[in-house]
Amino acid sequence: MQTQQENGQLKRTMKTRHLIMLSLGGVIGTGLFFNTGYIISTTGAAGTLLAYLIGALVVWLVMQCLGELSVAMPETGAFHVYAARYLGPATGYTVAWLYWLTWTVALGSSFTAAGFCMQYWFPQVPVWAWCVIFCAVIFGLNVISTRFFAEGEFWFSLVKVITIIAFIILGGAAVFGFIPMQDGSPAPGLSNITAEGWFPHGGLPILMTMVAVNFAFSGTELIGIAAGETENPHKVIPVAIRTTIARLIIFFIGTVFVLAALIPMQQAGVEKSPFVLVFEKVGIPYAADIVNFVILTAILSAANSGLYASGRMLWSLSNEKTLPRCFARVNKNGVPLTALSVSMLGGVLALFTSVVAPDTVFVALSAISGFAVVAVWISICASHFVFRRRHLQSGQPLSALQYRAPWYPLVPVLGFILCVVACVGLWFDPSQRIALYCGLPFVALCYGAYYLTRNMTSQEPEHVAE
Repeated sequence: MQTQQENGQLKRTMKTRHLIMLSLGGVIGTGLFFNTGYIISTTGAAGTLLAYLIGALVVWLVMQCLGELSVAMPETGAFHVYAARYLGPATGYTVAWLYWLTWTVALGSSFTAAGFCMQYWFPQVPVWAWCVIFCAVIFGLNVISTRFFAEGEFWFSLVKVITIIAFIILGGAAVFGFIPMQDGSPAPGLSNITAEGWFPHGGLPILMTMVAVNFAFSGTELIGIAAGETENPHKVIPVAIRTTIARLIIFFIGTVFVLAALIPMQQAGVEKSPFVLVFEKVGIPYAADIVNFVILTAILSAANSGLYASGRMLWSLSNEKTLPRCFARVNKNGVPLTALSVSMLGGVLALFTSVVAPDTVFVALSAISGFAVVAVWISICASHFVFRRRHLQSGQPLSALQYRAPWYPLVPVLGFILCVVACVGLWFDPSQRIALYCGLPFVALCYGAYYLTRNMTSQEPEHVAE
C-alpha cells in the first residue's frame, strides 16, 4: 500500500456535496464581490446583466464539454490531461502551467486581501502577520487529507452561499419597497437600470468586459480537477455540474440585478465593494462587519480551492511524466505533499511581488491569470470536440457515453468561439491589454519549455499512475 501511495495514488474521498461546494467556493469570490461594480460603471446596468447572461451561457457550454470528458475519463488534472491526449502533449503541458499560475497568483493576492480584512478589526496588527497565519491555516487544511480539505471548503462556501441568498432576498425587497431604504428615499424599482439607457456607452464595453465576467465565473472547472478524487464519479459529476450551473446562474444574475437596481451607474465602481453600499442603503445593522466577515470567508475559500487546484496540477504533470516524479508522490493520507508545498511557495512569491513590485511583476502575473482561465476553457471545448469525433469514428455508439453534451458539435464550437471573442475583447481595453502582452508570450514560453524538458523527464524511471 505504501509503495502505491509513494508512486502517486490519490484517494477517492469526495462526495457530491463536497464537489458542489468546491466549485461554488472557487467561483463566488472577489470577482463577484468586487468586479461587478466596475462592470456596472463600464457597461451600464442592462449591459452588465447582458454580459453576465453571456458569461453564464459560456460557463454552461464549457461545463457540458467538461462533463462529458470527466465522466468518460475521471482523472485528477482533468482538462490538461484531455488537452494532452486530444490536442497534443505540448498543449496539455501549457494548459496545466497556465492553470497552475492562475491559482498560484490568486493565492498571493488572497492572503494580502485577507490581511487587509483583518486589519479592519485589528488595525495594530501588521498585514504580513495575518498573511503568515492564513498561509498556515490553508496549508494545514490541504495537507491533513483530501476529505479534511473538502469539509473545510464546504463550510467556507456555505457562509458565502447563505450570504448571497440573503443579499438577493433583502436587496430585492428593498428594490420594490417591501423594506424601506435607510435614508427614507422611495424604492428605486427599475429606475436605476433604465436611467442611463440600455447601453449608455454602446456595445463595445460589453465585449471589453467579457474576460472579467468569465474570470468571475472561473472555478466551475474545479469539478474536473477533483474528478480523480471523487467517489462514484460517473454518478456524482453530472449531478454536481447540473446543480452548480443552476445555482450559479441564480446567484450571479440575481446578485447583479439587485446591485444594478440599487446602485446608480455613476456610484458603481467608486465604492470599494458594491455589497457594502447595498447593505448600508438597506440599513442592515453592523453592515460593515457582516460584509467584511463574508469577504474574508470568500477570500479564504478561494485560497483553499486555489492551493488544492495548483497542487493537483503539479501532481498531474508529474503523473504524465512531464515533471520530475517527486511531484507525484503522496503521503499516507493520499495528499501530494511536495506538489502542495511548491504551490504554496509560489503563492508566497506572488504575495511577495504584490508588496515589492505591485505595478510591474504582480500586475503582469495577474494579467496572465485572467487570460489563462479563458485559455483553459478554450482547450476544454477543443478537447471535447476532438474526443467526440474520435469516439464516433471508432464506431462506438453514443449510448456508451454515460454523460453526453447536447447538440454536438454546436456546444463545443460555440463555447470555443465565445471564449476567443472574449480574448479579442481584451485588445480594445487599454487597461486589460497587458493580459495579451503577457499571456501570449507566456504560452509560447510554455511550449518552448515542454520541448526542452521532455527529453530530460522521459529518461526518468517510470512510476505507477492512477
